[in-house]
Amino acid sequence: MSGHSKWATTKRQKAVTDSKRANVFTKLGRAITVAAREKGGNPDSNFTLRLAIDRARAANMPKENIERAVKRGTGEIKEGAEIEELIYEGFGPGGTAIIIKCLSDNKNRTASDIKHVLNAHGGQLAGKNAVAWQFELKGVIRIANEKIVDKNLDELELQLIDLGAQEMAKEEDSLVVYTKMEDLQKVSKGIEGLGFSADYAEIEYVPKEWISLDEEKTKKNEALFEALDEMEDVDNYYSNLK
Repeated sequence: MSGHSKWATTKRQKAVTDSKRANVFTKLGRAITVAAREKGGNPDSNFTLRLAIDRARAANMPKENIERAVKRGTGEIKEGAEIEELIYEGFGPGGTAIIIKCLSDNKNRTASDIKHVLNAHGGQLAGKNAVAWQFELKGVIRIANEKIVDKNLDELELQLIDLGAQEMAKEEDSLVVYTKMEDLQKVSKGIEGLGFSADYAEIEYVPKEWISLDEEKTKKNEALFEALDEMEDVDNYYSNLK
């Protein structure tokens, strides 16, 4: 399986150019703030916060920025409007289904911007549940292939199943492990217990079925995804494009 979601964005963040660094840090800071606000500022007890901080460190976000984002979430620092999570659904070129998760301090601005970007790239904004039924929430963990090169894959898969993994898929750059949403933390910690460090662990909207398009429509969708990546309010997006 393959798809378009935060994994691609996360990899790009590691080599982000200076011109885009501020945008990336804003996205990461908002994710940290929301996670700290919802479940507290201690990453040892707040798994979502720990994942957000790990992503920020992978993108070389300064320590003081991370700490400020946590304090903003816990209320120790009061600055700016409150960040809220917004979910938009839409269609891309060729009828691809897209779910876009935003973290925004201005709902009206974000809705207008999302609609504009979709229209500009041959897509359209849709109503609630127009495409959500085509996805299901799952835990998604990725382990870089070079970390498991000497490991017997059959043995590893059995160990992962014992930990609670539902499904595994070998991709070009990583082994993808799918879990129930509520089992993500347990399986992630279990993987660490096996001596591996996950390169990515998130709750994602995973398509129930993937679709393939011709080269032209695929490129148009990829241009849309790049535009979404560049939007400050967009935290993540999910598509059923294979």
